[in-house]
Amino acid sequence: MGYATAGDGVRLHFEDTGAGTPVVFVHEFGDDHRSWEPQVRRFARLRRCITFAARGFPPSDVPADVAAYSQATAVADIVAVMDACGVERAHVVGCSMGGFATLHLGLDHPGRALSLVAAGTGYGAEKQHEAYFRDVSLAVARNFEEIGSERFAETYGAGASRVQFQNKDPRGWRAFVDRLAQHSAAGAAATMRGVQARRPSLYDLEARFAAMTVPTLVVVGDEDDHCIQPGVFLKRTIPACGLLVLPKTGHAANLEEPELFNAVVGEFHDLVEAGRWAPRDPRARPDQIMRTATP
Repeated sequence: MGYATAGDGVRLHFEDTGAGTPVVFVHEFGDDHRSWEPQVRRFARLRRCITFAARGFPPSDVPADVAAYSQATAVADIVAVMDACGVERAHVVGCSMGGFATLHLGLDHPGRALSLVAAGTGYGAEKQHEAYFRDVSLAVARNFEEIGSERFAETYGAGASRVQFQNKDPRGWRAFVDRLAQHSAAGAAATMRGVQARRPSLYDLEARFAAMTVPTLVVVGDEDDHCIQPGVFLKRTIPACGLLVLPKTGHAANLEEPELFNAVVGEFHDLVEAGRWAPRDPRARPDQIMRTATP
């Protein structure tokens, strides 16, 4: 347990568990570093697990100025935590907002990533829903400010991509909502305005993703509607990308289906370290298959 200092002086709380190849976990907006507990308990048996609280999420600092929050800053904060831990390269695993930051790390700092896992990543990326997503993000920011985290957590936690968790694991869902209720209202609002409402669409980064060679795994719940098509887009665009779709699962796959998530991500890390996670073979394209099959 300790603090990393970002380039602008913001302190970032991190927890460091286990030994071996490092794995850095980057949490979603609706939760914090504690959301990765099911993964740390599994992966710390063989690997070094680092979790951290994003800026705006106590016990990390909560800058008052919205200008201190951005997609680029979220990526720089991952690097700052890795530097503070003396980690040059790591497997990086992110969920939702953390998944966006993880993918951007692969674009901006590919040499720091052994691999990338982006779970529940894509909400707001669909071009036809960009304006709607910005409006919702600003409305969420106002709700945190006007009614507070404790009250708004109940509403946010019952959203369309969260009820699956509530139905299958009421105890786990309640723990998630209770963590959300502890969020800094000011930090949540600033994160919504500075990061969520302003981040670029994944589709606008198509050319960069097509050139990104970092081994990548995208994880999507089949009931996380606004992440399914972006997940397919990432699978088709990133050369060394796999796609895992979990049945009857919503947004936070690592909490809803921890055993499945851990098993697949663990095998993914093993394959990457063994050099067995290759880019997609162009011969697998349907037109190439037809040509091969033609006498």
